[in-house]
Amino acid sequence: MRTREAAERFVRVWERAWAAHDVDALLRLYAEECVHRSMPFREPHRGRAELADYLRWSFARERVTDVRFSAPVVGPDGVAVAEFRVLAEEEGVPSTLAGCVFVRFDEEGLAVATRDYWHTADGHEEPAGDLFFL
Repeated sequence: MRTREAAERFVRVWERAWAAHDVDALLRLYAEECVHRSMPFREPHRGRAELADYLRWSFARERVTDVRFSAPVVGPDGVAVAEFRVLAEEEGVPSTLAGCVFVRFDEEGLAVATRDYWHTADGHEEPAGDLFFL
């Protein structure tokens, strides 16, 4: 699978599955031995089982009202990046999460390595400037 196709599928599925907290749909995007870093200085989640645990923990108290991903920017060697913005509530308190994900895909179009960078803000708001860089 070409990187562009894999990246476009990745952001489409993440956008829909994050809103629905559909962990199984998300896991189908990843290679069995994937490595996911949810933040640069946290220990990575290694393999689908650890990633599933992390996703379930992340979604447990979150009620999502809107998820948007940018079109992916595709680079060399199976790498792509996309921005995201999530409006959610935890225990009735609105918040906004905005960030980006870097993904490396294998030949089958599965994510073998991902790294997120994100920030949260109180309330529901759009990031300053355009919603997405591109």
